[in-house]
Amino acid sequence: MRAPGKRWRPAGPALWLLLLLLGATESVRRAQPLRRYTPDWPSLDSRPLPSWFDEAKFGVFIHWGVFSVPAWGSEWFWWNWQGEGRPQYQRFMRDNYPPGFSYADFGPQFTARFFHPEEWADLFQAAGAKYVVLTTKHHEGFTNWPSPVSWNWNSKDVGPHRDLVGELGTALRKRNIRYGLYHSLLEWFHPLYLLDKKNGFKTQYFVGAKTMPELYDLVNSYKPDLIWSDGEWECPDTYWNSTNFLSWLYNDSPVKDEVVVNDRWGQNCSCHHGGYYNCKDKFKPQSLPDHKWEMCTSIDKFSWGYRRDMAMSDVTEESEIISELVQTVSLGGNYLLNIGPTKDGLIVPIFQERLLALGKWLSINGEAIYASKPWRVQWEKNTTSVWYTSKGSAVYAIFLHWPENGVLNLESPITTSTTKIMMLGIQGDLKWSTDPDKGLLISLPQLPPSAVPAEFAWTIKLTGVK
Repeated sequence: MRAPGKRWRPAGPALWLLLLLLGATESVRRAQPLRRYTPDWPSLDSRPLPSWFDEAKFGVFIHWGVFSVPAWGSEWFWWNWQGEGRPQYQRFMRDNYPPGFSYADFGPQFTARFFHPEEWADLFQAAGAKYVVLTTKHHEGFTNWPSPVSWNWNSKDVGPHRDLVGELGTALRKRNIRYGLYHSLLEWFHPLYLLDKKNGFKTQYFVGAKTMPELYDLVNSYKPDLIWSDGEWECPDTYWNSTNFLSWLYNDSPVKDEVVVNDRWGQNCSCHHGGYYNCKDKFKPQSLPDHKWEMCTSIDKFSWGYRRDMAMSDVTEESEIISELVQTVSLGGNYLLNIGPTKDGLIVPIFQERLLALGKWLSINGEAIYASKPWRVQWEKNTTSVWYTSKGSAVYAIFLHWPENGVLNLESPITTSTTKIMMLGIQGDLKWSTDPDKGLLISLPQLPPSAVPAEFAWTIKLTGVK
């Protein structure tokens, strides 16, 4: 509303000229052709990785499917039982199931009865996860969404009678957690895949009828932030038509600007082509790679899927999980930590405990992890095991062992007249000095155990250092 007595005046010529120029600039910007990626690796590999992935640093992996019903040995149960015919798996079936019981008979028992996606999402948020990757389909071929080309072998037709992929995605997005979809290219026992294999993979019946329709359906239906491809190892990427799919994904899909993919798109691709690199399961480089990478590992050391025969000694210790996260991020990687829910959709307490412990650590030390970059030195091999990260002008030194004399010795940072040093989770600056032989000596706070900010791995924040 105008103030009383003020008369409206038309915009002057200068303002109109400015508006015209702005409109013309916007028209030119829109008219400029967007970069198009061609279906070949040199073009696809040149695509910049969307920044959210490197900033996220930590994600949770979920292996869940019909293999969660026998829940014994590992998620490769079907292959170990009937593909390789391992005696211990055959004995397990004889001892626990009637004669003639097939793997398909496990399907109706995959009930997801206690699957509450909101509770899962709350847990992952409390764990500090910035992205979550769910198995939409493992090598057994059962799909956790109503796939149009997986008749009677999907979670809508059999077992839960629910769209598990869709339900979890809705819960995660309410919390601004990025959603990744794991998808296996191959299916061990699919008749069309076995036919293509018999033909030396010179035919692509399986790819045309199953693999590609499902990948396009997943992208269009759920608009994932990440596609975690697997099951590629028996065939070259030309069999899978990977480059055609990825060029569509990057050029024309509904997620073309934000989507991230890994490197498992053919037997020649791992650690060479795709988006970021997984290289192999539980990959740990010995020095700073020149390409964005991710370490995927599991809380259960011997299985990705839930198994009833897991022993306490098979569970990764909290200190080892934190140590792996720190080392991975220092070397420029992301850390994807796996849990396997039960057939009814429960995450067992020991897995919850490990995730919540990591979340508690990140609530104090996350400043040194999220959106950090590798520093010029990644680690120092000494008794305290120090790993470095950086963010802007700050350098973070995360030490895994508390020195017995209460003095932390750092050889790499060079102090200046503006140097300040503190510990995350503790108020105030720390006292420090330099020694020509030892470098930087930091006096750690003398605190009772209950006041120390974490049980494992403590972070020193340094500003004004080189």
